[in-house]
Amino acid sequence: MAHLLLNLRHVPEDEADEVRALLDEHRIDFYETPPSFWGVSAGGFWLPDAAGLAAAQALLAGYQAERGERMRAEREAALREGRAPGTWAGIRARPGQAIGAIVGILLMLAVATLPFLLIAR
Repeated sequence: MAHLLLNLRHVPEDEADEVRALLDEHRIDFYETPPSFWGVSAGGFWLPDAAGLAAAQALLAGYQAERGERMRAEREAALREGRAPGTWAGIRARPGQAIGAIVGILLMLAVATLPFLLIAR
């Protein structure tokens, strides 16, 4: 029976490439399922049997700990150097999402305060 090694939901492509290379380097037999069209499944890396599951999980845990330290160090360096994107950079990158969030917040405030405004009359 196949065993899920890594769910690819919210996994950046560079990390997926590194995991593929790591598994190939250690000659761990795996296969990959693509994400579904409707977003129900994010895809993943699967082992065909449980024979190498413990070794693969230990290898993946070590890799993820190393990657976490590396990404935190890169983020801290970007913050020190002023290269880290801030709030305004995020808004400029996705203005539609920002406007949608603001409209949603305003609608929620309107719905929440409307009963009080009607009672006050």
